[in-house]
Amino acid sequence: MTVTMLDFALKNTRQTDCLAQAITQRRAVVLTAIATFGSAFLPLRTVGAQAKESALPTPSSFPQAAREASQKGEPLLVLVSLPGCPWCELLRRNYLAPMRADGVQAVQFTVNDKTQRFEGFSASSAASQNMTGVDMSVAYKARITPTLLFLDAKGLEIAERITGVASVDFIGAQIEQRLTLARLALKGANK
Repeated sequence: MTVTMLDFALKNTRQTDCLAQAITQRRAVVLTAIATFGSAFLPLRTVGAQAKESALPTPSSFPQAAREASQKGEPLLVLVSLPGCPWCELLRRNYLAPMRADGVQAVQFTVNDKTQRFEGFSASSAASQNMTGVDMSVAYKARITPTLLFLDAKGLEIAERITGVASVDFIGAQIEQRLTLARLALKGANK
């Protein structure tokens, strides 16, 4: 029996079609499970047991961290966080920590922290030397957690901030989109 190129192509096309159909069916099952049980996948606290929260660093100098990120062509991603906030933990653990491992500069400050002092961004250079999380949240008008800021070397927002988590299904794409816009803004500013 002689196998022609046409027979070979038809056989491979059928196999490819079967594989594509299997992938589509699997995606449908996964999306249905997420839609049905989505909240079960969130890092929510349970009664009597608390998972240890992950953490991003809080730099001693936000301007220095922003300059270092900008020199690499990256924005500084700043998570405005609150202890015990499950949505903050979702962003830290599932998105920002892996991005840090890939070289993205992501840091955080705690919105209600009045004790930890650092150099922040402020209209007054004297005020910026001794800021707290409360001061930074006022400076950026960040009242909701999580808030994710995309900053340039001067501390200016170069992409629209993400406030809250409207949809777990789309937050990753939203972060990637804003990160891309911030990178483009930095490239445009450096020309």
